Amino acid sequence: MSSGHKTMTAFLALIAGLVLAIIGLYAQWPLWAWPAALGGLVAVAAGALITANRRRPVVPPERRAEPDLPIPPVERWEQVVRHVALPSLLDDYDFLVSATVRWLPVDAPANAPLVSTGGLAVDSVLERARRITVQQPPHRSTLVQHQLNGELATMVTDASGRVMAMAENVSVTLSDPDRERLEKLATVRKDEAVWEHERKWEQSKRAYLGDDVLKTTGSAVVWWLAKNNEQIDKTVSDIGVLARLSSAARDEPVPDEHVHQPPVSHQPYEEHPRASTTEEGATASVTQQLDLLMQSAGLAADDPRRVLFARRMAEVAKLADLPEVAEEIEDALARPAADPLGLGDDDPAGAGPRPFE
Repeated sequence: MSSGHKTMTAFLALIAGLVLAIIGLYAQWPLWAWPAALGGLVAVAAGALITANRRRPVVPPERRAEPDLPIPPVERWEQVVRHVALPSLLDDYDFLVSATVRWLPVDAPANAPLVSTGGLAVDSVLERARRITVQQPPHRSTLVQHQLNGELATMVTDASGRVMAMAENVSVTLSDPDRERLEKLATVRKDEAVWEHERKWEQSKRAYLGDDVLKTTGSAVVWWLAKNNEQIDKTVSDIGVLARLSSAARDEPVPDEHVHQPPVSHQPYEEHPRASTTEEGATASVTQQLDLLMQSAGLAADDPRRVLFARRMAEVAKLADLPEVAEEIEDALARPAADPLGLGDDDPAGAGPRPFE
């Protein structure tokens, strides 16, 4: 019992004695009553002291502060590992892993042999880390570091069941030579990919020109006509060049009619020309040039496709805002079959081109 409680009990006993004395004097107790009252008062005070001593203290003894005794040190089970090489997805490229390994020993059976809990903990953590690193490419070291920090943050019992281990402060790096090699390989792969795309584009372009555009003189003429915005006269003037290009692309001799044809002038082309000049100085009409174009394209005089081709050219002339050229071609198509080009008056010598049909 504390001194405070004892003082309080004595004070209450004194008050009770004074009260009894006042009551006895007022009631005029006989002499024998005074010792009895005093004995009762002493008995009550003694009972109060005994009860106070038996009461449980507010702070248990095991919880009381005892500054005289030393505080036992906290036992820490940890070990730092640095630059441990773990395999990556690529051979000969290892991750360098560093971490702080923490563990807790697990109660072992009575007959279990003594073990190094630190060695078991480190081995368990590195095995868990290896299962992750072996699946990742070496240039993803930062991603692997975050994955390991998440995977190794949980206490897990090792294979022997003798220790629970985890890891903190995990860092993953590569050696400087490996990092330089990976950077060079990445640059080479990117350059190779660009070169491969350029090579495929060049092959596609050659195949397009050789197998499609320059397959025949007619296909070259049609392609050149589309490239020059459906300008018929310019295309007709370039037929010789196109024929020689087509023959060279096929490794074939140039047709006789195009062997000695002079090169085409590269002077600016006049807009909407209506006629060109022949070798004799005469002016050739649109229908005569169209007939020459069909002959160069391999459409013989009796080929039924000549009429279809002429109609298409008339439609192209309308789309190109050349109504006069379209009208002239349509007029030639509308003439009688005996003289569909209307050359009876304009070409009395009969030296004009063959009709569309």
